[in-house]
Amino acid sequence: MTDSLLAATFPVFKLDGSVVGDLARDILRLEIDDSIDGLRTAKAIFTGVALSGSGDVEPLVHLDGSDLDFGKKLEISIGAPGNERIVFTGLISAVEVEHNESDVPVVTAYAEDALMKLRMTRRLKTYEQMSDADIAQDIASQHGLSADTDADGPTYDVVQQWNQSDLAFLRTRAALIQAEVWADDDKLCFKSRTSRTGTSLTLVQGGDLMSVRLRADLAHQRTSVKVSGYDASSRDQIEEESGSDAIQAEASGGTTGPALLQKALGESVSHRVRAVPLVDGEAQSFAKAEQLRRARSFVTADGVTTGTPDLIVGSQLTLQRVGDAFEGAGYYATRVLHAYDLINGFRTHFHAERSTLGGSL
Repeated sequence: MTDSLLAATFPVFKLDGSVVGDLARDILRLEIDDSIDGLRTAKAIFTGVALSGSGDVEPLVHLDGSDLDFGKKLEISIGAPGNERIVFTGLISAVEVEHNESDVPVVTAYAEDALMKLRMTRRLKTYEQMSDADIAQDIASQHGLSADTDADGPTYDVVQQWNQSDLAFLRTRAALIQAEVWADDDKLCFKSRTSRTGTSLTLVQGGDLMSVRLRADLAHQRTSVKVSGYDASSRDQIEEESGSDAIQAEASGGTTGPALLQKALGESVSHRVRAVPLVDGEAQSFAKAEQLRRARSFVTADGVTTGTPDLIVGSQLTLQRVGDAFEGAGYYATRVLHAYDLINGFRTHFHAERSTLGGSL
């Protein structure tokens, strides 16, 4: 884990494997955004002018293709030398320059990780006798990517991709069974949350945790979820239900949202109508996934740290000095934004969720 007391507060840029010091010199603002939906993006804003060795102002820089150029591999790292973390790897997909009266021009580069290939490919395709993990492996191979899949879910007779991008289609499949999608360099990962490995961090309010807003909300909690369909082969109705026990294996002490809902307002059942299961096993999987989605987001945390390069999507977080009801472990980071600018330095913004509430309000 990076030592926050020694961590560098400025980013290091590599293009096609070589460090480019001019980019670190000219950086004005950097944003690296990632979430459980996949497709990590980077936005880097640089000053468009620089001084020559003689002290004269050079023509606009970073626009001649010598550094920022389409398709170049961009790697960005932050952290103490020898212990830095790579927070972005991807390809430059856009370059812009902005001129404003009385201001120096700025050059902005945009980059996306390996899932950009999936975003840009739209197709019609039929998959037969495959699970969602199998489909992810097939899509990865279509784009020359390796695959790392470990997701619970049924094997389907037929799944059809109707004029969707590969990324949108894969996100839809992942949401159906509550899997997560991301790229690890040139590897496509498609895994259940319990199979995703992330860092473990403790954040202390008043210390490295600069600010945080925590919320426990019953609005989207349900005591159970029902999924219905029709089995054409047996000519019989399908109806499966998933209750509060679905989240118990992930609960880390405290009271879950479904349990608090039952106590406070009584039974509340959700009927999922857009899923179309064709056999009982699919309905069971869809019902459990929907109950997990709701229950996992019972408690949410939106915070900002002093700059935590080890904080990634999938990190397991322990929050301290935030009040008894919200104190402790069990938070899962679902979105992370690493930001750097010349005023605030390095900051990490995050959204995390937990299925339980501790103590009493």
